[in-house]
Amino acid sequence: MQNEIRWLVRLCLDQNLITPAQAAVVRSALGESADLMDVAQKLIDDGYIDDLSALEHIASQAVVQARLGPPSNDPFPAPTTAVALTPAPELAPPTSPDETTVPFVSGPSHDGLPSIPFDRVGTMSDTALVTSMRSLLRDCATYGASDLHLSAGSRPFIRSQRALKHLANHVLSDADSRRLNFALLAPHQRKNFEELRDLDYALALDATNRYRVNLMVHKVGVSGCYRMVPAAIPRLDQLGLRNIEPVRKLLNYHNGLILVTGPVGSGKTTTLAALVAELNATRQDHIITVEDPIEVVQPALGCNITQREVGPHTASFASALKGALREDPDVIIIGELRDLETIEMAITASETGHLVIGTMHTSDAATTLNRILDVFPPSQQTQIRASVAESLRGILCQRLLPGTEGGLVLATELLVSNTAVSALIRDGKTQGLRNVLETGTREGMTLMENVVFELYQKGVISPGTARQNITSRMLKAKII
Repeated sequence: MQNEIRWLVRLCLDQNLITPAQAAVVRSALGESADLMDVAQKLIDDGYIDDLSALEHIASQAVVQARLGPPSNDPFPAPTTAVALTPAPELAPPTSPDETTVPFVSGPSHDGLPSIPFDRVGTMSDTALVTSMRSLLRDCATYGASDLHLSAGSRPFIRSQRALKHLANHVLSDADSRRLNFALLAPHQRKNFEELRDLDYALALDATNRYRVNLMVHKVGVSGCYRMVPAAIPRLDQLGLRNIEPVRKLLNYHNGLILVTGPVGSGKTTTLAALVAELNATRQDHIITVEDPIEVVQPALGCNITQREVGPHTASFASALKGALREDPDVIIIGELRDLETIEMAITASETGHLVIGTMHTSDAATTLNRILDVFPPSQQTQIRASVAESLRGILCQRLLPGTEGGLVLATELLVSNTAVSALIRDGKTQGLRNVLETGTREGMTLMENVVFELYQKGVISPGTARQNITSRMLKAKII
């Protein structure tokens, strides 16, 4: 039995969430080959634990503690002497050749893509469906997919290296899509989705397979998108950043605002996780993260890390930020700066002695600053420009581009705040940032177009990809 499970049960017992008898029942039902999420799901399904948020927190603690070995007061110690065990009764074979009682385990199709019998979803038992969905998600991650889509009115497909690939020719009905996307939901999640018609949540199959899931309703029916979360927390030097040291210098600040920006699918979550891991390894601070949902679980190393999720733990980013200022943080991580109240609170926090790191869906440094400033009414423009000019530490903009040898290549623009940058922001002349980026190479600054052109010159990206990401006529003329 895995150490994660031993710790999960031990922590649940210590907090009086379950009894030793209930732990024994779950172990007997699942056997020695169960994984952490199997046990957690069993505790919920059997009604032993109904607080999903508490269980998720305990499971995260169990993963961290398991790295140190089994608990000293192991709830399932190995017997010191041989004990005769009564074999479990064998299940009687089905009375008819009804395949609905047999789990459909996914596997590669004839072309190597993950697949399950989508055309037979309607006849599958609930148990078989859960088993197949878990296996399908693991297979998609192993294949290298970034997203799995199961949508009514469409063929199931994945996104791999930016390209869409269909898993089957069968078009899912609303009933099929509903069963597939509901298979792994807890009862309270299903209820929330039925009421709101939208649901964002984090799904953990085990310690290494995590997914960010969005469910919605569209004109044909239910649709689900499953984003694969990297199993390991990346290091800064593994991201492919052009200049790592200037980024590390930004993390040396103990106050101010750092922004990580880029379009959807540009790797902002991965970069943000690497920045938190760097802080965790080099500092001894209190870090509070506010995410929607929690994707990468960060174990406490040098820092104490408090991870909060919008929905289960707090009503909104803004309300969490208000509370964070009273919770003695050193660093505040904001999953997304998306509205006036959140942006205003982030700037306030950065001015009051906290290092604030947030993300935005913008393509370059100038656009990022314009987005932050323009969200405020005209009457506040002068004040907010002065605040941002004072608090901004740097902006890291990134894009993932298809490489010539397969895979994706990271292109980044880095703006480091200095006297010139502060003056441009304060005077509302953000159009002059391009010149600062081009002349600030000694401080580690990089302009996105120049980085893209360098990648083209090295043969890392194709001429077509380079043209799509460069607007300068002079640089475009040099692309053959």
